[in-house]
Amino acid sequence: MAESPGTPSSPRESTRHSVTLQDIAAHAGVSRSTVSLVLRGSSLVADTTRTRVQASIKALGYVYNRGAAALRASRTFTLGVVVYDIANPFFGAMVAGIDSVLHRENYVSFLANSEDSPHRQQRFLERMREQRVDGLLLCPAEGTDPTLITQLADWNLPCVQVLRHVGDPPFDYAGTDFELGVRQAVDHLVMLGHRRIVFLGGDAEHSATQTRHRGYHEAMRAHGLGDVRRVIRGAVTRRAGFDAVQRLMQESPRPTAVICHNDLMALGATLGLQRLGLVPGEDCAIIGTDDIEEAALSLPPLTSVATHPFAIGEEAARLAMRRIANPDGAREQVVLSPRLQVRHSCAPVPDAGTATQQQHPHATLDA
Repeated sequence: MAESPGTPSSPRESTRHSVTLQDIAAHAGVSRSTVSLVLRGSSLVADTTRTRVQASIKALGYVYNRGAAALRASRTFTLGVVVYDIANPFFGAMVAGIDSVLHRENYVSFLANSEDSPHRQQRFLERMREQRVDGLLLCPAEGTDPTLITQLADWNLPCVQVLRHVGDPPFDYAGTDFELGVRQAVDHLVMLGHRRIVFLGGDAEHSATQTRHRGYHEAMRAHGLGDVRRVIRGAVTRRAGFDAVQRLMQESPRPTAVICHNDLMALGATLGLQRLGLVPGEDCAIIGTDDIEEAALSLPPLTSVATHPFAIGEEAARLAMRRIANPDGAREQVVLSPRLQVRHSCAPVPDAGTATQQQHPHATLDA
C-alpha cells in the first residue's frame, strides 16, 4: 500500500521537513485535535491515548512552538520571578514554594536575580515583558522607584510584590510580619534576663529592614530598655555577622545577646564567638531570622524567627494566579505570622533567676 504524501515513514525521514500536528496524528492513529489537546495538557485525553501521542511526538522529534501558540492564545502560562539574592537559602525555599503551586496550575517560572540593582531589575522586567509572561512576582531591589508599580500596571502586567514593597497601597503583596518576629525575639531574651541586647540589622532602606528595626525599637521601649537600645547596620551576610560580634565582644560592658537580620548573619556571629573561645548561647545569646534548614543543624542549634519562606512562595503564587484570572479585583495583602523557634543558642543571663525559665507563649522548642 502506498504511503500518503507528507506522512513520514520513519523518524529519520521526518527530520527532512517540519513535523506537523497532522504528522503526529497519523503516526499515533488519533485525530489532529487530540494531538492538540495533549500538547495543551488537557485532562480530556485518556492516559493511554496521551502516552501514545507523547511517544509519537518523541519519535518524530516534534518541538512545540510555544511562542506561536502564545500568539494565538491569551496566556503564555509563564510567570516571571525576580529576587535579589538567589544565593540566600531563604530564596531557594521560597522559589520551591512558588513552583509547587505553578506546577499544579500547568505554569512555569522565569527566575532572575537582580542582585539588589534597580538597573538589572529593569532589564529583567523588560525582557519578561517581551516574553509575554502572564504575571510577575517581584522582590523589589533596594532603591526601586515606587513608580515602577504604576509602570507595570501600564504594561498590563499583573505584579505581586514579595517580602518587600514599594509604591502606594493598594497593591498585591505576600510576605511575613518581620516587625512581630523581632518583637518576639526581644520578648524572649528579656524573659531570660537579658538587657544589653544589640540588633545587627541591614543598612538598606527598604520596607523589610524598616519593619525589623521598628520591631526592635518598640519592643525595647516596651520593656523599659530604651536607654540601652543599640543597632549596628551593615551587610546582611555571614562575614558581617562574624566581624560585628567580634568587635562587640571587645567592649565593656559587652552585650549579652544579639538579634540578627537573618540566619546568615546569626551563623556568622556564632562562628565569631567560637573564634574568640566563647560559647554561643552562654557567653552571648544569638537569635537569627528566617529559620533556614541550616539553623537547626548548626552547633549549637540556632534559635531563629521562622518566617516560612516556602509558605510565602505558595501564597505569592496563589495570589498571582488569582490576579491573572481577575485583573480588576480588589488588591490583596497576605502577611504570615512568624514564630520563634527556640533552640540552644539562647540561655538565661547567669543568675537571672529561675523565674525566667518559663516558656514564651509565642515560642516553640525545636531541638
